[in-house]
Amino acid sequence: MSRAEAERRGRKGETLAVWWLRLTGWRVLAQRVKLGVGEVDIVARRGRTVAFVEVKWRRDGAALETAVDAHRLRRVARAAEAIAPRYVRAGDDMQIDVILIAPGRWPRRIANAWQPGA
Repeated sequence: MSRAEAERRGRKGETLAVWWLRLTGWRVLAQRVKLGVGEVDIVARRGRTVAFVEVKWRRDGAALETAVDAHRLRRVARAAEAIAPRYVRAGDDMQIDVILIAPGRWPRRIANAWQPGA
């Protein structure tokens, strides 16, 4: 798959993830926030919880199991830390989530996928 095709499918996955989050009660605050230290695909809020979401789209469900690793989550966590003051208010909880998407499957959300010190 070409880089352009991968980018197009990644954006499609992010769009599906945004809709899925909205349907499950989350309010999307931002998409594709890029910084030098990393990128956050989606920033969403539900109640007092702000989630910084990494979205992974794969062609088949089996490939989803290896789509996210500690290195990638560390980059998301660094980016989330840098942008948190824009979205997190006093008393809010913040977490790093992952949404895995593959054709023919419901999106799978891994809540709190990254813990500091992991």
